[in-house]
Amino acid sequence: MERELLIAPSILSADFSCLAEQVAKAAEGGADLLHVDVMDGHFVPNITIGPLVVESLKRSTILPIDVHLMIDNPERYLDQFIEAGASWISFHVEATNHSHRVIQRIKEYPGVKAGVALNPATPVTYLHHILEDLDFVLIMSVNPGFGGQKFIPNALEKIEVVRHMIDSKGLDVKIQVDGGISAANADRVVLKGAEILVAGSAIFGAEDIPQAVRGIRKAAPI
Repeated sequence: MERELLIAPSILSADFSCLAEQVAKAAEGGADLLHVDVMDGHFVPNITIGPLVVESLKRSTILPIDVHLMIDNPERYLDQFIEAGASWISFHVEATNHSHRVIQRIKEYPGVKAGVALNPATPVTYLHHILEDLDFVLIMSVNPGFGGQKFIPNALEKIEVVRHMIDSKGLDVKIQVDGGISAANADRVVLKGAEILVAGSAIFGAEDIPQAVRGIRKAAPI
């Protein structure tokens, strides 16, 4: 199955005083998605943003909005985020007792892609009975909750294992990787099987945001 590389800048590392401008620069550089980390102060220590910010982003960019719910009981908030403009939405399998139910609820919305996220210490066995229902798997290559962390090398093995699981079943499920991604390691991540690279500080922390997006794509061609 033909693979396509997607770059998803994470606004967690953006300057919120000029968020629309920075998002526009990422789009100028060829970004494919806009990654939005939602944190509740329970599942992870930090608190970030809610549906109103997603709604504002939807009005200010043509990029599809990829919402990553780092929250307990994500089923309580799915409708709000999807109705605000999320067209990709992922939740953590560790945060709910009803992963399959949450996936089915997401997929009740036409065109919205459903994904599950796995923390660094979460085994891939969680995917065995839900993989066929997913559009993507988000592999965390840092512990969730903070931007600017270093990539955890053990994530490479997990990416490879999940890639094998997907390919052995002949599924059209993408692998997204989030945490410490930059032009320096993008090639290794893609080589192991990733197709969607989430990058925060490597993009929004750069002096030239469009060039930073292009640099990651150039470093990891598929």
